[in-house]
Amino acid sequence: MAVGIDIEEVGRFRKLMFRKNKNFYEKIFTQAEIEYCLKKKDPYPYFTARFCAKEAFIKACPEKIASLSYIEIIKSNKKPKIKTQLVKDKIHLSLSHTSNYASAVVVIEKTR
Repeated sequence: MAVGIDIEEVGRFRKLMFRKNKNFYEKIFTQAEIEYCLKKKDPYPYFTARFCAKEAFIKACPEKIASLSYIEIIKSNKKPKIKTQLVKDKIHLSLSHTSNYASAVVVIEKTR
């Protein structure tokens, strides 16, 4: 089993407004993630939580990851999930955010 955790200040993303920094967001997030976050009244806690999930996954993952866009945070049965081809093991994800902070915990459960 491997565990990763990350916490970030939402203000870091809020300072980099999407409209003025599209290239930055497109390097980190998939198009589906961007669309999901932009549907929210305040998208920045959602962007930050997804960034935290990607960072937590990197910390838990035994493989080297070339790009954050290889990791996608999706909703499945109203729960966040990590979609990636990088590991075949079972991945557990928990996200949390307030207007000021976001955090994520990832547990990779070895299935081999």
